[in-house]
Amino acid sequence: MKLGIVGLPNAGKTTVFNALTHAGALATAYAFSSAEANHGVVAVPDPRLDRLNEVLQTPREVHATIEVVDIPGLGGGEHTQGLGSRFLSDIREVDAVAHVVRAFAPRSTRSPTSRRSRPSSC
Repeated sequence: MKLGIVGLPNAGKTTVFNALTHAGALATAYAFSSAEANHGVVAVPDPRLDRLNEVLQTPREVHATIEVVDIPGLGGGEHTQGLGSRFLSDIREVDAVAHVVRAFAPRSTRSPTSRRSRPSSC
């Protein structure tokens, strides 16, 4: 299974990606720090599989994995050329989408949808 993480720039997509995969991808305080998607693989432990292996004595035990893709965010102004077409290509290749919504307002990060910073009370 392939999971794509999407959201606006500086919403926390790379932070979620790093928390899931422990990949150590660069997470910056400024938008558009990467035009390329980050890829990582997460093992899905299942104690039922361990039990089946004990009972059936299989020669090999293969756990499920999820490939996680940190898809770069799009702000305003992109067209179907460049980042927009790359974004659509990345979305097309995933089986599921996780949308990260920005619910914080650090003073150092401006909102990508407005010209002013959000108030610190958000």
